Amino acid sequence: MKNELRVLRARHNLTQGELAEQLGVSRQTINAIETERYDPSLPLAFKIAHVFECRIEDVFFDSNGDQRG
Repeated sequence: MKNELRVLRARHNLTQGELAEQLGVSRQTINAIETERYDPSLPLAFKIAHVFECRIEDVFFDSNGDQRG
């Protein structure tokens, strides 16, 4: 699954470690999501969207690049 996590994190001036701490996951998890090696669980995806005050669809989209909403 494609995502905008790296872009959102940069806009909010957060390191991978800082975001990981807010989400209760490891820095390696954030790195794996950003590099599309790991798709987060739905609860984690909701937490990520909440941190950035946006919708899940604004963070994650299908591999064809189709964003909903």
